[in-house]
Amino acid sequence: MASVEPDGQSPSERAGAGRFAAVLTRPAGQSLALAAALERDGIDVFDFPLIEIAAAADDGPLRAAFASIERYALAVFVSPNAIERALGAVPGFVWPTTVPIGVVGPGSVAELARRGIASPTHRVIAPAGADASAAAGEGNHGTNGTNGDAGTRFDSEALFAALSERLGLAALSGRPVLIVRGDGGREWLADRLSEAGAQVEAVCAYRRRVPEPSADAWARLRALLRGAPHAWLVTSSEGVRNLDALARASLDAAEREALLHAPLVAPHPRIAETARAAGFDTITASGPGDARILAALRALSASSRASFEQPAGAAMAQASSSTHPRMTDTNQESSSAPFHPAVNPPFPPPMPPVYDPPRRRGGGWVWLFVILLALATGIAAYAFNRKLDQIDTRLAARQRALDSQAADLRVKTEQAVATAHQADVELQQLQGKLSDAQTAQQALQQQYQDLASNRDDWTLAEVEQMLSSASEQLQLTGNTQLALFALQSADTRLAASSNPQALVVRRAIAQDIDKLKTAPSTDLTGLAIKLDDAIGQVDTLPLLGEAPSGHAAPSGASAPVSASAAVAGESRVVHWWRVFSAAAGNELKSLVQVRRLDNADAMLNSPQQGEFIRDNVKLRLLSARLGLLSRNQATLESDLNAADAALARYFDGASKRTQTVRALIKDVSQGAATVEVPNLNTSLQAVHNYKSRG
Repeated sequence: MASVEPDGQSPSERAGAGRFAAVLTRPAGQSLALAAALERDGIDVFDFPLIEIAAAADDGPLRAAFASIERYALAVFVSPNAIERALGAVPGFVWPTTVPIGVVGPGSVAELARRGIASPTHRVIAPAGADASAAAGEGNHGTNGTNGDAGTRFDSEALFAALSERLGLAALSGRPVLIVRGDGGREWLADRLSEAGAQVEAVCAYRRRVPEPSADAWARLRALLRGAPHAWLVTSSEGVRNLDALARASLDAAEREALLHAPLVAPHPRIAETARAAGFDTITASGPGDARILAALRALSASSRASFEQPAGAAMAQASSSTHPRMTDTNQESSSAPFHPAVNPPFPPPMPPVYDPPRRRGGGWVWLFVILLALATGIAAYAFNRKLDQIDTRLAARQRALDSQAADLRVKTEQAVATAHQADVELQQLQGKLSDAQTAQQALQQQYQDLASNRDDWTLAEVEQMLSSASEQLQLTGNTQLALFALQSADTRLAASSNPQALVVRRAIAQDIDKLKTAPSTDLTGLAIKLDDAIGQVDTLPLLGEAPSGHAAPSGASAPVSASAAVAGESRVVHWWRVFSAAAGNELKSLVQVRRLDNADAMLNSPQQGEFIRDNVKLRLLSARLGLLSRNQATLESDLNAADAALARYFDGASKRTQTVRALIKDVSQGAATVEVPNLNTSLQAVHNYKSRG
């Protein structure tokens, strides 16, 4: 793009006149500060962008990531272009203060500050020196360079080191990390974060494209390549590759050869390596930052100006030595001509030339000396230039070797750092597992100690439960055998304990065992069965008011008669006569019966009242059975006496069945009177005392 300066010369004319030009290849609009500084130093600026920044083809993933930005543990912007495009795609977005931001250099720090994202309200993590450079205004838009010291680096490696130091990789393990970048680019930082355990998510904020220079730009570039002093500034490896592709497509072989020999300024060793691989042979590694780039371009401009002025001075000296003798000869010729007064002729006659042979011979030797001197100077200059070229070649070879060694050393250093980091991560994991194992071992030891200290308590609790159950069973059922078995089992459990206090409890249990062995055994079950038999026979007992059956005895007696008759061999007539006469006699006897009744009221009971009497007797016997089983002696004796009195008053005492029932009641009463169930209070009290002392 040609322009006309105030001095009336276009950039092409000034380049032809010897002015140095700097070809800036950053994206359009991103070299304004550098261009202004170069113009102030008298260096022409030629913008020839090698990368074009365009909007992303699809900003949906970017918008989705910003919609849930608070779930990320870290967000990384790879360049100021990423910040500008990403925040511009979401108008009105307010960055949360809880999400830290990682950037590569001062350009990104300055871009964030222009948007209100800066310390102390926000946590911005950048390589060492980036904050100071951004505060000094050295971070230009579109670049992450700075005017740091010689060891300052602003790249992915430096950002990863800053994240490790200021944020800690352990804080990113297992958590999502957002990387906002353009399409393509290096994957080194994403790979390192993934190796540290982070869940890396990369979104595209812009696209990089190869621009299409205009015809005027190509015309000026060709004018520069025809011999005008100039230098190229390439700030990315992708720019070097794009320049090579554009040159192959639009320049001829001579122009491409001139391009490869043109000076090239690279702010990063990686860019220099890419340029050297593309065929450029004059590369100046300026270091990061516009200040360093400006210094490198100034040095190249001064060198070009010196080489341009040296041949011009030699030519002027040669012209002065060739014209000065002629001027001297002319003056001498004018002074030696005779003066003639004017005779007023129409035209003055011509003056013949004056011949001075000695002076002419002297002028020839001077010319010869000048020619010899020029030849000697040319030969010396050629030899000196050849020597300089050889020195430059050796220096370039040595520089390439040093760059290769530095690259190898850098790769080995990165591998060593990665290996050390991986070893640290594994060591932390092993330390965590060791801590967990120690915690589990301490818990097991504590449980074992608790188990060992509580073993006697558990044994005592088990013995107490056994004694309580045996005591309850003894009081409910009177089963001394079951209680004796429980006491023996408790004594066996205590015998396994080494506690001296267990001996006191064992002594008490031994006393209760002796008590149970000497106690009489009462068959409560048998007594209950007798009461059940008595209850079952109450319905068949005859009452005093009921007439006795007169058929049972005669019929029962006739059988022996008939049997005896059959045995004696009597005739049938005699047999039937004897049976008839016996039956008739029994009937006559049953017509009149004499019985003594001590209770006249029993004769007045109706059959319905007799049923009530039977039910009352059965209820008394059932109540006595419950009193027997519940060990309620008072209730048992009261119910048995009441039932026996009712049998004696209302039932036929001469009946065998009545006598049998009353005998059963008497047996139960006598058997229950002798029952005195022992207790286990001695053992229970000993256990209680043991627990109280514990």
